[in-house]
Amino acid sequence: MASTATKVFSLEGKSLKLDSRSDIEPHLKDVDPTVVEEIHLGGNTIGVEAAKALAEFLEKTTILKVADFADIFTGRLITEIPPALSAICDALEDKTSLVELNLSDNAFGSRSVDPIVPFLTHNRSFQTFKLNNNGLGPEGGTVIADALTESARLSKAEGKSPQLRTLICGRNRLQDGSSAAWAKAFAAHGSLVEVRMPQNGIRMDGIANLAGGLAQCPNLEYLDLQDNTFGEVGSSAMAEALPVWTKLTFLNFSDCVLSNEEEGVSAVIKTIASGSNPKLQTLQLQNNNMETESFALLAEGISKLATLKTLELQWNEVDDDEDENLQTLVESLKQRGGKVLLNDEEEEEEEEEETVTGGAEAEGKDEDAAKTSAAVDELADLLVKASIA
Repeated sequence: MASTATKVFSLEGKSLKLDSRSDIEPHLKDVDPTVVEEIHLGGNTIGVEAAKALAEFLEKTTILKVADFADIFTGRLITEIPPALSAICDALEDKTSLVELNLSDNAFGSRSVDPIVPFLTHNRSFQTFKLNNNGLGPEGGTVIADALTESARLSKAEGKSPQLRTLICGRNRLQDGSSAAWAKAFAAHGSLVEVRMPQNGIRMDGIANLAGGLAQCPNLEYLDLQDNTFGEVGSSAMAEALPVWTKLTFLNFSDCVLSNEEEGVSAVIKTIASGSNPKLQTLQLQNNNMETESFALLAEGISKLATLKTLELQWNEVDDDEDENLQTLVESLKQRGGKVLLNDEEEEEEEEEETVTGGAEAEGKDEDAAKTSAAVDELADLLVKASIA
């Protein structure tokens, strides 16, 4: 049972089926909501009546900072999710202390996003919004993006700056259909620092839209668009945006079809190699049809990427035994304590080393146990032979 003075209230990963008020109240009754700063309920399933009881608890919180409700509707009917979600989100609307809301891994689809809209438009204090793997589709994605745009508009109308700093919305099948709405949302929230939208089926024109919106976010430090399709159109648009992000430290453009044989070197590679992002520390470019010319540009411009420590190039047209440019990259990063990943062998070797080390430690423990056991047996034999005078 949680302590009345706990700052972090968690039922995470307990696989509880909380259908009714009577199911959830025993977990809440000894918790003082006025001292709770974080609540984590992921890995349980919450029904409508239990959600309403939870909402009453949330309404009483006064310093809540993190509301983690990822994976709380497994096995629920599509008719159950909207009223349960509405109860929870409505209870959070006026929480000015709230910093983060996590609704990831809940199968909302486009039919269950409307209950989130009032929270997004009325609570303009939260800074981190995680909505990963929810099956939004283009329609649901547009609803969320439009709500974020409206939130920014209302903040500015009040003479305040939008507070959103981190947006995570990957694996949602957003596609091109929602890209224009997301571009407006990004532009409206110009203080964004972190954006993660991998695996969304966004193609060339959609990427171009996103690039235009993200270009209005000069403070961007972390960008992950892995496993969407850039092509020439998207790459050109993204190349124009890259120089804006002078604070960028992490960039993941893996599996993005940055170029093909007909197009040659991607505009993205040319721009990065020119030193567009001088604070870049991690650059992920796996599986992008990159060949020798791309590696040559990166090798030539590596001095302009003075902070780069990790460069991932797996599954490109890589032959590290023959390509001098790749060797230049490897040596340059090695000298600064970094690494270039060209294949999976290095990771496999590290795993094998850990296994061997663990095996050696286990073997040493087995030997110690065997010696202890032998000593105990020897003592037992002596005691058996001993007689009391």
